[in-house]
Amino acid sequence: MDWNSMSDTAIVQEIGKRIKEYRLKRKLTQQALAERAGISIFTVSQIEKGNPVSISMLLPVLRVLRLLDNLEMLLPEIGISPIEILKLKGKTPKRIRMK
Repeated sequence: MDWNSMSDTAIVQEIGKRIKEYRLKRKLTQQALAERAGISIFTVSQIEKGNPVSISMLLPVLRVLRLLDNLEMLLPEIGISPIEILKLKGKTPKRIRMK
């Protein structure tokens, strides 16, 4: 899927559709998901309908559905490149003068 070519609305709708598919695959009702996530059933419904919700409402749903590890693919940690390590090698950190 080419996420970059999609509108924000289309992306939110696709996320909602996928969350619903995961919920059904795990044989959870909206009520059960809401209770386990500590959010309202209305919020679960809004997510699945593709209506925008805050990240703080989405994260507990992803946690219950065991999808939080996928955030690593979404926002991978940026490591220091070997070239940057070589540039830093031999440099000592500057001291901060205390007044």
